[in-house]
Amino acid sequence: MGNDTILLLCAAHSFGFALFHLGFWKLFGWPRTLRETTVANRAILQIANLQLVWVFLLAGTLCLLFPGEMATTPLGRALLAGMAGFWVLRLIGQFIWLRINHPMVHALTALFVLGAALFALPLLD
Repeated sequence: MGNDTILLLCAAHSFGFALFHLGFWKLFGWPRTLRETTVANRAILQIANLQLVWVFLLAGTLCLLFPGEMATTPLGRALLAGMAGFWVLRLIGQFIWLRINHPMVHALTALFVLGAALFALPLLD
């Protein structure tokens, strides 16, 4: 599988997670379920979630529009390494803070591994 295809998959993965995070308000009943926490915590959680959407959209757009540059330039390769590291850290966080035996959690764990692998693959060339 060529780097262009892998980067197309990276874009799809990123766009999928952007959509998933945009659904958090409905999925988790925000802001109703956040009323029990402080105003600061409520704000931080929702702002951080929106910033993640932005990061996913940016990563996906860069992979989609600039696959050659992402795979071959030092800046592109640094971005790929950064996103692979993002998914590795998210995977580690999963085992620290979300130790729930539920099929959705296991599916997310697999998707985090997939993200780390997809973004790391072009770095192996």
